[in-house]
Amino acid sequence: MVISLLEKRVIIDIDTIQKNKRLHDFQIVIQQIGRDKDNCQGARAVIDGINNHLLFIAYRSSNISVFYLNTFQFIKHDTLPTDDWTFYHWQEIIKINEEKKKKRNYEMLLFCQKMGLSIEYGEDNNTFQFHQIPVCDNIAQSHSYAYVYVNDAILFFGGCNGSIICEIFSKSVHKYSIRENKWIIFQNTLPSPLCGCVAILSEDNTYVHIIGGWDWKIFLSTHMKTKVSEWLSEEEMTIQMQ
Repeated sequence: MVISLLEKRVIIDIDTIQKNKRLHDFQIVIQQIGRDKDNCQGARAVIDGINNHLLFIAYRSSNISVFYLNTFQFIKHDTLPTDDWTFYHWQEIIKINEEKKKKRNYEMLLFCQKMGLSIEYGEDNNTFQFHQIPVCDNIAQSHSYAYVYVNDAILFFGGCNGSIICEIFSKSVHKYSIRENKWIIFQNTLPSPLCGCVAILSEDNTYVHIIGGWDWKIFLSTHMKTKVSEWLSEEEMTIQMQ
């Protein structure tokens, strides 16, 4: 399957700029990457690199590819070391470890049910390295949760389980500490069950906003806000300031 990317290009007209003092003309260009034989249904992707110039795409069955965004050229393909790809569309790939960018090494975590992988890509030698990481039982049985990476930890909010139809909606909060390689299930929970929502950090990394979701019948306009300090330890909170 070929993936189409939309690129917005600015068409500059000097006379128009001088007269109107503003720029308002755009051209939409469709760029296509990938191969016809690839099945990218349910693919997950992240953009990384010192200049955000690399596009990583994980897709069935157990594939990962890298593309150079400036030219949309294919760079590297590899096979993920797992056979657990039954529900490929429930995978989540998360960019972590900004410090390694200085050495042109990029690290991601991939979760798909009971599978957890640490993925490292070295731009200079164009190679992948994969390492298995543990996944707690609750997350292994769940999907459609919201997540956010902050201060060397990943917070997971809500989710639901069930192979085809969501049977149980969760209001649980989980944390995976990358530094300690350890999972924590919090006793405190969300005010209501959430599924199919997204989580984003505030600009100063002090709050997590949890937005949207669905209850298997309708899409929801939920918006919850929670303090990061409620879920991170004092030591984890200092990581941001180092």
